[in-house]
Amino acid sequence: MAILDENERSNDLEADLPTGNGQSSVDLSSPLYMHPSDNPGAMLVSIPFNGVGYRSWRRSVLRALSMKNKVGFINGECKKPDPDSQKLRLWERCDDMVTSWILNSLSKEIADSVEYVNDVILWKELEDRYDQTNGTKLYQIQKEINDLSQGSLDITGYYTKMKKLWEELSNLSAKNQCTCHCTCGAKESMHKEKQDRRLIHFLMGLNEVYTVVRGSILMMNPLASMAQAFSLLVQEEKQREIKPNNQFALESTSLNVNTFKQNSYRTNYSPSNNYNGT
Repeated sequence: MAILDENERSNDLEADLPTGNGQSSVDLSSPLYMHPSDNPGAMLVSIPFNGVGYRSWRRSVLRALSMKNKVGFINGECKKPDPDSQKLRLWERCDDMVTSWILNSLSKEIADSVEYVNDVILWKELEDRYDQTNGTKLYQIQKEINDLSQGSLDITGYYTKMKKLWEELSNLSAKNQCTCHCTCGAKESMHKEKQDRRLIHFLMGLNEVYTVVRGSILMMNPLASMAQAFSLLVQEEKQREIKPNNQFALESTSLNVNTFKQNSYRTNYSPSNNYNGT
């Protein structure tokens, strides 16, 4: 990772400034293009990585770099130009910038340990340190999924918590997922079976007040998707929020009717109206 002095950086910055015909000397779609708002003090994520939740942090960083068209600087696709290339200075500037962004997105302790490596080696070192799938982590996430139930959560909160655990589990086994192009339909069938199992697990954790709508979902053939089931459950939840007021009104009406009947009965009957006519 080359460090440029201020004069070299200024000259490289001028290379990206618009020329007289309104066009930039660097193609806007090129990884070497730097937006005027880009600066080395920026962070790619809102919360620096502190050693916990690497997969989530990694995904956020890759998304941010993708939007800036700079992923090639950490995966090796955007290679360093030859020493006599006119693009060398531009590449070095972008390389320094991306390195600064990544370091700013790490906690101070982790950043200090990788301060003197460039983008490709920096990213690989972080992958080697923290992107290790192990049985303990798999066990922990799977147990959380198995133990999770709705309880005091609303439908949205319960679904969000469950979905987050599913995605974390999928990310742990992402390297083992098949990326081949399937023409026989087996891959789609396996995906549908996986979604059906998740739906059943999700329905099992619902509170008993959703027994009826849960039965309706299970009766569908084929089984509904998670999105469809979530929509039905949210509708049922909203109806239950409205129902108590209506039910209270009906109970009040019923109570008034019963009170009226009791009063009428007492009015027509008196213990003093004996059979002897006295």
